[in-house]
Amino acid sequence: MKKVLRQTAEGNPISAVSTLNSDAASGAPAVVVSHICRSFNDGTCALDDVSFSINSGEFTVIAGSNGSGKSVLMSLIAGLDDATSGTVTLHNCTAGLVFQDADSQILGETPEEDISFGAKNCGLKKEALAQRVSNALEQTGLVYKRTAPARMMSGGEKRRLAVAGILAMDRTLIIFDEPFANLDWPGVKQVCTILKQLKEEHKTVIVLTHELEKVLALTDRFIVLDKGKIRFDGTPREGLQQPLEQWSIRNPITKYTSLEDLVWL
Repeated sequence: MKKVLRQTAEGNPISAVSTLNSDAASGAPAVVVSHICRSFNDGTCALDDVSFSINSGEFTVIAGSNGSGKSVLMSLIAGLDDATSGTVTLHNCTAGLVFQDADSQILGETPEEDISFGAKNCGLKKEALAQRVSNALEQTGLVYKRTAPARMMSGGEKRRLAVAGILAMDRTLIIFDEPFANLDWPGVKQVCTILKQLKEEHKTVIVLTHELEKVLALTDRFIVLDKGKIRFDGTPREGLQQPLEQWSIRNPITKYTSLEDLVWL
């Protein structure tokens, strides 16, 4: 087991992120979050004693309003930030992150160059790198965009490009932060298509969103985060019976029968 202890400025250990190198069978824990707390210098408590585990191959939606702590939690799981206390353990998997702002992840002039960047940093040599890039382009439906200007692609295509880069680096845990933000209807469909594909390939997927109507049918697991605390953790069907509005999440089971219904009030 490889274990990294995190410390305060004074050198006191405050948290640990571990990677267990033994083979993980399907259904075995891939991510274990144990009693995580995250506070900031201004006294804000973003996460308060958060604990859960996610199995290998599980598709999980973590829902919450703005300020609920979703993005902070994502950063901790991905290893981009340190918890004030608690542990995050990744079992035989490495995390890849699709940011809300897809443009911020583009490093290459073309999709081919962009996908190559991360995979090359993983130590892949010429032939293996070319094969990995071609596979990632095919998996995400971007072969026809191989040499197109990456920053001129649509929002949905840019998110697919981010996923392609993660697949090329052979990441088995993929985290999406608000994947539908600023997308039109075709872009939403593109993202949902790649999410469905990842589920069918038994990737471990975490989607952080408040737009449940766009993705909840795909999920195996539904977690609600509110004011830094877990309010619900169970199946999607059970979750839809919960008082979601109480936690600032709109329940998507809503019927529209007239023009007057088409306003979110």
